[in-house]
Amino acid sequence: MKNTYDYLPNGYEETIQKGLNALRVFSHLTGGVGTQEEQLNRLKTALRQADAIIIGAGAGLSASAGFTYSGERFEKYFFDFHSRFGIRDMYSGGFYPFPDAETRWAWWARHIYFNRYYPAPQPVYQLLLRLVADKQYFVITTNVDHQFQAAGFEKNRLFYTQGDYGLFQSVNRRLQKTYDNEEWVYRAMAAQGFVKDENGLFQVPEDRSLQMRIPTALIPKCPDDGSDVVMNLRSDDSFVEDEGWHRASAAYADFLQKHANDRVLYLELGVGGNTPVIVKYPFWQMTLANPHATYACLNYHEANCPEEIAVQSVCIDDDIGKTLAYLLKPASPSETP
Repeated sequence: MKNTYDYLPNGYEETIQKGLNALRVFSHLTGGVGTQEEQLNRLKTALRQADAIIIGAGAGLSASAGFTYSGERFEKYFFDFHSRFGIRDMYSGGFYPFPDAETRWAWWARHIYFNRYYPAPQPVYQLLLRLVADKQYFVITTNVDHQFQAAGFEKNRLFYTQGDYGLFQSVNRRLQKTYDNEEWVYRAMAAQGFVKDENGLFQVPEDRSLQMRIPTALIPKCPDDGSDVVMNLRSDDSFVEDEGWHRASAAYADFLQKHANDRVLYLELGVGGNTPVIVKYPFWQMTLANPHATYACLNYHEANCPEEIAVQSVCIDDDIGKTLAYLLKPASPSETP
């Protein structure tokens, strides 16, 4: 049976193909042309003159916003899991072989809540929105923490390629649907002993007495057939690409086609080496194909570009939030046309 989205363009497959093509073209990397100040000024100009801005966001953007997966933040909310199981960070904890479903879902309730429903510690996403709000923009991201929508970005301009912490999917592959988990997460947090503060946010109680298991009756199930559920996160071919995902994929494809020859700023933020074929490599390829385009890579310790597009590129090796704040400052006389 055909789905309503079978005839829509597939921006995800198209961008993957662009990324694979890029691997055949580019070789050596460089840190861009000019000093950091010169590159920042070129980026300001590109932002001002752009007909369209395509934002490609990775984990580094959320890390700049304070969503760190280790260190103080991890110890604050997962100290008991660290003590009992030796887990050292939130990422590795997602793969830990917990002894039972009650413990595994207690972990995931915390992981989801503090990385999806809890406010970002730093207003980095809000700074980004201020920077692009009056422009034609679109966002493609591998992040699954929903922070673009939380900051006020328009939903129809967002493509979350890898899933959403706020969604479950059934283990039954015939059910190609996703299910909102917010109500369940709040119940599971309360069941562990987290308490709400004056702002309605769950916090660790003063005596730090928390349960590491949820009641068996609270283990989440699929509302359609009662089957087990898992997170809607891309890890293998069981990942559910529901109707909303496909419509976002099509919107991304349409946006790319509409602005293919315009003055486009490909603004890459915090994209690392896990999935470069989704954002980084396609951005390189599309920049090379369009002499009017600018590629900007903002990434702490990982800011570079291929030599073939160096004159069209800006590489800023610094904290993303700090850079965005700088870009929002009024232009100096020397920066204005």
